[in-house]
Amino acid sequence: MKLPEITVIISTYNQPEWLEKVLVGYNYQSCKNFEVIIADDGSTDETKAVVQAFSNIVDYPIKHVWHEDQGFRKTIILNKAIMHSAANYLLFTDGDCIPRQDFVETHIRLRKIGWFLSGGYFKLPESISKLISKEDIENQNCFKAGWLQSKGMKSSFKLNKLTAKGTKEHVLNFITPTKATWDGMNVSGWKENVLAVNGFDERMQYGGEDREIGERLFNIGVRARQIRYSAICVHLYHERGYVEPEMIIKNNAIRKVTKRDKITRTPYGIEKES
Repeated sequence: MKLPEITVIISTYNQPEWLEKVLVGYNYQSCKNFEVIIADDGSTDETKAVVQAFSNIVDYPIKHVWHEDQGFRKTIILNKAIMHSAANYLLFTDGDCIPRQDFVETHIRLRKIGWFLSGGYFKLPESISKLISKEDIENQNCFKAGWLQSKGMKSSFKLNKLTAKGTKEHVLNFITPTKATWDGMNVSGWKENVLAVNGFDERMQYGGEDREIGERLFNIGVRARQIRYSAICVHLYHERGYVEPEMIIKNNAIRKVTKRDKITRTPYGIEKES
């Protein structure tokens, strides 16, 4: 059996309507040699039903990795998903981010030993998020600036994410003030590097929980490349339901120690250290 060239790990929690649109997006990718793992942080059976239904109609394999809902435990389910991955290169994204048809291909094309790729996203309002249909994804309408503007999207510089090609794309990636970081909505890296730092720190709560693994990757010498104008996904609207000040404080404290002590491997990751 041929191994997938890349494993796409999609985190989700009780957003079956959005997850459907996302899974449709992966069925129209220009690159076909990939697998999808749904890292499900305790969703209800409605999400399970969506995954099972799509398993029978899409042309890529889907695995559903789930654990019981015990509050925000995204980093734990992501580590479990990593251990179920078959490819040696991993692409992390969210269940509310619809990929443009060249999304997977771009991550594969730009990957490089010793680096991870830091992509971006184009955020949509609730009204447009809801009206995007299967046909709009198939025809790539939801990635066209003109179509979005015809549905009420206001003009802004951020539309360049959808229109940048060739030289413009490379220039914007180079000059953007946004630092290349490990952002779980759109980031990819080598599995061996992720395992070397022991995956995600499972103490991390909502709010920058993805960034800390990137900081450990930096500490082992992995570098980051900015591709926010190259690897495109549109981010469907949702409320930030988990944000609590104490979570942010805890996460910032962990990240501060990681940076200060140049920690490379968390004892609270895939492998637990006693």
